[in-house]
Order: sequence, then structure tokens, then C-alpha cells
Amino acid sequence: MPDSPIDRGHLLTEQANPASQNLDQLSPLEFVDLVNAEDQQTLAAIAGARADLAAAITLIADSMRRGGRLFYIGAGTSGRLGVLDASECPPTFCTPPDLVQGIIAGGAGALIRSSEGLEDIAEDGAAIIHEHHIHAHDVVVGITAGGTTPYVHGALKAAQQRGAAAILIACVPREQVPADYDGDIRLVVGPEILAGSTRLKAGTVTKMALNILSTGVMVQLGKVYGNRMVDVAVTNTKLRDRAIRILSDLTNLERDPAADLLDRSGQRVKLALLMHWSGLSATAAETCLQAHQGQLRQALHSSSSKLPQA
Repeated sequence: MPDSPIDRGHLLTEQANPASQNLDQLSPLEFVDLVNAEDQQTLAAIAGARADLAAAITLIADSMRRGGRLFYIGAGTSGRLGVLDASECPPTFCTPPDLVQGIIAGGAGALIRSSEGLEDIAEDGAAIIHEHHIHAHDVVVGITAGGTTPYVHGALKAAQQRGAAAILIACVPREQVPADYDGDIRLVVGPEILAGSTRLKAGTVTKMALNILSTGVMVQLGKVYGNRMVDVAVTNTKLRDRAIRILSDLTNLERDPAADLLDRSGQRVKLALLMHWSGLSATAAETCLQAHQGQLRQALHSSSSKLPQA
């Protein structure tokens, strides 16, 4: 570690918040009220980044249609949030585990034990890109609240060198940390109530942005019908109950017939819906879905069935 680190005091995420100067003197209720008031800025930050978030959704969805994958990469809180969002995609959308992946500096151990010192090594970020065989159809989203993490920038630059798209997510204005990537999402929430603790507002707004990205991409890829997760992985009793209720609600079947339909579809809600509405066998319905890249509405139209209202 260098003796004289770069002065990052000018970064918005490092500055002291005037609204919390007496933080150590607040009652618990006053503290909660202050946090709640400050967290309102996360909504404004998301609104300010709406166009950039939408562009990222389009880029990622298009890349996945060409066989690409999505990688989140970060250190500390930012890395943990990426891993969390990636890990939620298989159960929610029945995606293969390698389609959306989270990478954190320090590996799996850093999820539960601080390894923040590793964020200073740009070469490690570049190396992890090579280890995951990032290719031209992949998208790498680098997450760094203060915008300066060498590990993240090393990874993003290496990804671009391999032909992949690179997107930066940061919580500082562009003029403080300029960047030249394929996407640049700035979530400006202002200084934290505890100066420099970016697991607070910055962490909250980052989680919101990742929710938007991954869910928006999966909607574009046909993983949703209406507002139902029709590609849900039926892996436990709670999710089986949810799947049965989705079928009951959308088909007007009673619970037992809906459960039977789910079983005949191999526990695949989307396939079950197509079977029910089109009259196709499971095999024929599967072929139809594959021909339409998993898009249920397109498959329904092609099977000459009457498209129900979602």
C-alpha cells in the first residue's frame, strides 16, 4: 500500500453530510427519521439515471440473445450487492447459474469477511476477466460507489479489450470521475449520514439499480408474462405453491387441476400455460416455445390460440 494514497476527499461519497453533523447526539427515533429523510434521495437518483438504466437493459438483453452473459464485478459492499443480485436470478427466472454472475474482489471469502484491501489491485480485476473467459457477447457491469476502485476499472478495461461491453455504476458525478465505457450509470445520492460509509444510501440505491437491471433484462427475454414470474424455478414448497397460484389465477383452474397441469409440464409454469391455452402436448409446446426464444405471447399467437388477458 502506498505511503501517500490519492486524496479522494473531493468525491461526493467521501464528504461530510451537513444534515448529520450531530449524528452522535440523536435519539434512536431522530436517527431513524434522519435515515428515512436521506433515503428519499435514492428515488431521485434512480429517476435521474432512468435513461442510462434503460439503455443498459437494452444492451444486456441484446447481448444475451446472442449468447452473452452478464457479470457484476466489485469490491466490498459493491461486490456483495452484485453477487446477491446474480444469485437471485436462477430461482426467480430459472436462468442457468452462469448466465448472470457476480464477482467480488477476494472471492467467496470476501462475502463474509472484509477483504477491502484487494480493491486496490487493477491487475487482479483484469486477471479475473481472463479467468472467466469473457467474450465479445458478454457484458461486464463494474460497481464502485466512489467511482475510483482500481480492481473494477482494471476489469472493465480488460473486458473491453476482449470485445465485451463494459458498464460503470458509480455514485459520484461524471465530472468528479470521468469514464469512457459503453454504459455509465451515475446514482448521485449525496454524502452519507456517516461520512464515507457507502453501504448506506449508496448501497441502497445500487441495490435498487441492480433490481431494475436484472428484472428489466429478464422481462425483455420473456421470463415474465403480465407481472407473473412464469419461469420461476419450482424448487421448494413455497415456490410450488406460487407456481400453482400463478396457473390458477391465469387459467381460472381450481387448485388441484392447476397442480396436475404443473406436474404434466415438468414443473414449468410457462410451458403449462402454453399447453393449457393452446391444447398442445408438452413436447409440442416445448418446441413452439423454443422456436420463439421462450416468448410466451409469440408462441401463443403462433399456435393460433386466443391470447388471454394477463
